[in-house]
Amino acid sequence: MLELKSCCVLSVLHSVPDLLKPLKDELMALEGDTLTVTLSCNYSVKANNLQWYRQDPGSAPRFLLLITDTKEPSVVEAKPPNPRLTAVLNQERNQVHLQISSAAVTDSAVYYCALEPTVTGNNTTLYKNLQRKHNTPQRPLEGVPHWESTDC
Repeated sequence: MLELKSCCVLSVLHSVPDLLKPLKDELMALEGDTLTVTLSCNYSVKANNLQWYRQDPGSAPRFLLLITDTKEPSVVEAKPPNPRLTAVLNQERNQVHLQISSAAVTDSAVYYCALEPTVTGNNTTLYKNLQRKHNTPQRPLEGVPHWESTDC
């Protein structure tokens, strides 16, 4: 029995629920069948690219490939590439798929889909509250830009 698990992670500083989630948490197939196993994730934000990783027990996640979320999606594969892996993007349904052809027991692992979100809006808010309030007056360093501290 071949066991594949798919999970999702979001590649931002904090986790935001339901932005990226697997269609199925677990997938099982019988070895020896000539089959293509498809792992899928839904995403609900605009992304620069969507990535797939594989994690074997006791190991760190390993990059497999990414697909760009553009009018003409392109795939960037790990080096060396695995010719049995294919990424498919369904932009109308906001889904990304990882297809594993000729699935085998050696493909049993946890698979992660991740995304790199696009950044929009006013990035100056990233600098809000950089300074702490001190009891003694502080002078900004000469020639170094500074931002006023505000209370939230």
